[in-house]
Amino acid sequence: MTNERNYFEEEPDIIYIPDDEGNEEEFEVIMKFEVDGSDSKYMMVVPLEAGDDDSDEVYAFRYEEDGDDLKLYMIEDDAEWQIVEETFNTLVAELDGGNDHE
Repeated sequence: MTNERNYFEEEPDIIYIPDDEGNEEEFEVIMKFEVDGSDSKYMMVVPLEAGDDDSDEVYAFRYEEDGDDLKLYMIEDDAEWQIVEETFNTLVAELDGGNDHE
């Protein structure tokens, strides 16, 4: 199971997303996945500059890669959001189930 340990010790994948005022904020990509039966790709990110440790804000985006360009799209459709949330929760549960520590 050393591969799992190495996965968590890799350098974090950081992206920059502009806010409403055009200021770029740093986010760490915690997971990328595709939804079965769809060509869409999704990523879950958390802000690096979280004010307090109690904040577990996770943001989801649909994304497309075009070479080095990364295009993010807000998920505004309730049905799409529900599918993404269920997939994310399933993946997290599988990861948690594979770890004996904690």
